[in-house]
Amino acid sequence: MDSISANPFLGVALHAVGATFAATCYTPEKRVRGWSWQSYWLTQASFCWFLLPILGAVLTIPELRTVLREAPRGAMLLSFLLGAAYGIGGTAFGISIRYIGFSLTYAIAVGLSSVLGTLIPPLVKGTLFATLQKPGAEWIILGIVVGTMGIAGAGWAGRLKEGDLSRQETRGQFSLTKGLLLSLLAGVLSAVYGFALEAGEPIADVATAHGAGVWRGNVTYIFSNTGAFLTTSVYCLFLHIRHRSLGELIELPSGQPEASLPVNWAMALVTGVLWYGQFFFYNLGHVRMGQYKFTSWAIHMIMLVLISNVVGMLLREWRPCRSATRRTIRVALVVLVGAVLLLTYGNYVGESATTANRPLSSEAPE
Repeated sequence: MDSISANPFLGVALHAVGATFAATCYTPEKRVRGWSWQSYWLTQASFCWFLLPILGAVLTIPELRTVLREAPRGAMLLSFLLGAAYGIGGTAFGISIRYIGFSLTYAIAVGLSSVLGTLIPPLVKGTLFATLQKPGAEWIILGIVVGTMGIAGAGWAGRLKEGDLSRQETRGQFSLTKGLLLSLLAGVLSAVYGFALEAGEPIADVATAHGAGVWRGNVTYIFSNTGAFLTTSVYCLFLHIRHRSLGELIELPSGQPEASLPVNWAMALVTGVLWYGQFFFYNLGHVRMGQYKFTSWAIHMIMLVLISNVVGMLLREWRPCRSATRRTIRVALVVLVGAVLLLTYGNYVGESATTANRPLSSEAPE
């Protein structure tokens, strides 16, 4: 196995970078003009779920062809299929943003994914209860609970926001019912992505044997992300056929004076880079978390909700709301920060206990 030194503080910092990428990855969509949703979504998915995972593996995994020959075929297939299920959730997530905005979508979808994706994998493996008996586990549990409360608070702020916007002309496409259903679907299937990464661990182990080091997880993305690309592209192509819109990828419809095809492609590329970047840094943080690696998903998701709501404020999503609504989201953000600190401290305590109990290497006799 790998000999990567655990460093929970560095791991959390890298998770923060990944969460920032995730929280901002869909903001370029606001600059897209003259494209249907399916054109933008298919283009950005081609980058983040197909091209960039392959490029990332080529650049970081030594002897990649040998790794792929030696890796278990069953692990490849299972990671691909679970990634395909995640692709459905990712599509639902993108549609949900149109109805309830960045903040509430992240609160519901990511909140549900945080709990399910963190606790279910070790529960299925039968290691959860034994792990939670170790030093620092009480801080981990408290961090997950506080994080869930913070996410719920962000969701409540979103409900208040819905009420505020319903009284104003700025409501636009805001629809709580549609957005809620899509966010719930996205949350459940986002948790499946954690299983896709877990299923790909045997592939990452082979990569480690060939010297991949901290980059070992990048080989798994070849399968989990291309699975997501398959289901996403099928749905987008269906919409293109239905609306006869595939041609706009190479020529914009007339009557769009502010639209620019190069800008649209550039925005889709930026989206893809940011989305892929979140899991590029997620892997770098995950391998450094030590005793409680399974908390990586919770840390990533809590930070994602935290940062995405900050992004929502910067994008002025909350500006039309009442002061009470804005105050609610601020309190929720403080709670989310507290959850990250608790999870970080729990990981630190667990790793310190592991280091203290590790036998010292024997010294040569004088």
